[in-house]
Amino acid sequence: MPQRLVIDPTQRQAQLVTFTKPQQHYLHRVLRLQAGDQVIVLDGLGGSWLVAITGAGVGEILEPWEVDQELPIEITLMVALPKNGFDEVVYQATELGVGRVIPVISDRTLLRPSPQKIQRWRSIAQEATEQSERRIVPQIVDPVSFRAGLELTADLNHKYICTPRHHAPPLSRLLPEFLEVEVEKIKELVVLTGCEGGFTEQEVEGAIDQKFQLVSLGKPILRAVTAPIVALALIASKFD
Repeated sequence: MPQRLVIDPTQRQAQLVTFTKPQQHYLHRVLRLQAGDQVIVLDGLGGSWLVAITGAGVGEILEPWEVDQELPIEITLMVALPKNGFDEVVYQATELGVGRVIPVISDRTLLRPSPQKIQRWRSIAQEATEQSERRIVPQIVDPVSFRAGLELTADLNHKYICTPRHHAPPLSRLLPEFLEVEVEKIKELVVLTGCEGGFTEQEVEGAIDQKFQLVSLGKPILRAVTAPIVALALIASKFD
């Protein structure tokens, strides 16, 4: 199987792909590829092609690459940023098929990420896309307030807020009943998880007002970096 490489869509012109200097270094110095070798190129938006390296930082498109590992649903993950470990959340969420990640600054969030940190998350999503053989790089939104996060998803249906300290149905039990009805009509789904200490009552009420449904991820109290992965794994298993 050829190696995979995500490019900016502007790097593809007709049947040619122009590689950046860092990409050339990766292809030739890290992967040890030479002229004539092949690589799968992704534009991060769903397009993918088998490309032959021709040298001088250019590749020729041989044919579209039709293998599709994407889920048939757009999953948005909203996460109140934990103190540590969000890099791994982004990586594993990408592996599990998430389409968009919205980092949220909630009342109990301590982390205030720098622009460099946000760019690192986007690089991690790209790397995870290549590794997991996906075609679409998830969108990593700039961190927003809890209220702004709710507004970003106001027009969407099928929204869940995961909270362990309320009497709520388990997500694992709710999904089979929900999906038996109109699975082919479900186009998007939002899941919201908290940081250390969870959400305040005011935040939970605000989410419910925006038509989020309370769900639990089981009886154990999960870490802030574990909960989003568990939720995504449960969801992805129903649509895979």
